[in-house]
Amino acid sequence: MSFLCLIEIELYFPDGGSLKGKRKEIVSLKEQLKRRFGAAVAETEHHELWQRATLTAALVARDARGLEEAAAALERHVLARFGDGVRCEWGIRSAEEVLG
Repeated sequence: MSFLCLIEIELYFPDGGSLKGKRKEIVSLKEQLKRRFGAAVAETEHHELWQRATLTAALVARDARGLEEAAAALERHVLARFGDGVRCEWGIRSAEEVLG
């Protein structure tokens, strides 16, 4: 059986002054999450706001425990990089729960 974890990452850039600066941070973070955790990542909200961004990341694994550890590590990584300007929320479901 396989498991899926969706992670919603809300970022706040209080010192950001432009969409260009925000975009640079987002592109860098997305690449890190893909390379380091094998996550599929997309910017899903706040595209035109320069102080906010919401990313959604997806992780897949064969067991729930390993997936939980990977999701927690990803969350720690984002928190270490952005500190108080981040909020993560995630949940894990089996493939059977998702596909029915």
